[in-house]
Amino acid sequence: MAAYAVRRALYGILVIFLVAVFVFFALRAVPGDVVRLQLADSPGVTEADIAKRTAELGLDRPLFTQLFSFLGNAFVGDFGRSFQDNQNVMSMIGERLPITLELGIMALLIGLLLGVPIGLISSLRPNGALDQSLRVVSVAGLSIPNFWLGLMLITYIALIFGWSPPINYQGPTQDLGANFAQLILPAIALGATVMASIARMLRSSLLEVMQSNYVRTVRARGASRSSVLLKHATRNSMVPVFTVMGLQVGAILGGTVILEKIFSIPGMGSMIFEAVQMRDYPVILGSVVVYGAVFVFVNILVDLMYGVIDPRVRFK
Repeated sequence: MAAYAVRRALYGILVIFLVAVFVFFALRAVPGDVVRLQLADSPGVTEADIAKRTAELGLDRPLFTQLFSFLGNAFVGDFGRSFQDNQNVMSMIGERLPITLELGIMALLIGLLLGVPIGLISSLRPNGALDQSLRVVSVAGLSIPNFWLGLMLITYIALIFGWSPPINYQGPTQDLGANFAQLILPAIALGATVMASIARMLRSSLLEVMQSNYVRTVRARGASRSSVLLKHATRNSMVPVFTVMGLQVGAILGGTVILEKIFSIPGMGSMIFEAVQMRDYPVILGSVVVYGAVFVFVNILVDLMYGVIDPRVRFK
């Protein structure tokens, strides 16, 4: 198991490296001059000022020199300084990442707590009226963009109940109630896709397991369908569900970029949104590397969990 974990970790490092290189070249391929964009609001800017600022940011160096410099520094945890306010990017990430992780964990929990019961209930009477209704809910959860759902939630809850989440972010140690009130709506919007994916995967997996020989044997001994489902089939059906949860982490991280901005949450998503607008290369690249590392770490964890859920995996 340890050798497998090391192999998966090395593979993950390669993935993060390739993602960082791709984003580096993608950013440089965007038309326009990042220095002219930054100095657009400064009066009396001359070509000499632009050239001086370009040299200060290191953008006058050859492209591959910039790339190797970034990769070398990133390897030791140094993502440079923000073009906008000269802050250390690693410090900025350290301040904002816990907020985004808190939001992401809430979204995963909501998706899991809703998705598992929906998948179980759907598989009890496949193609029945309740199953059809819940499948419509699942398809809606997959189809509706999370930023649109977030906007609808904040709009209709304000119209119907006269309540809206706080604007100023409070950490859980400062005010747990205010923290929960600000994160719950975006967490629901992000968790809707997770819920739908888990419900659909669990339903399909359970229906397949229920056709297996050992389940037929248990049922032949007189066990009810619901008893077989809960006691014998669910555990064997959870492996694909964990796979879905690992993949959904990427969707959650991507969804935070818009939703954190909508709900005024000062997390990584908001930071990336602002950095992209101003083409703050160090912040964008540092954030992408960290997002990639979180995604890879979670998926390695999911792979290792397979052996815990299904002991047969440990012997393969």
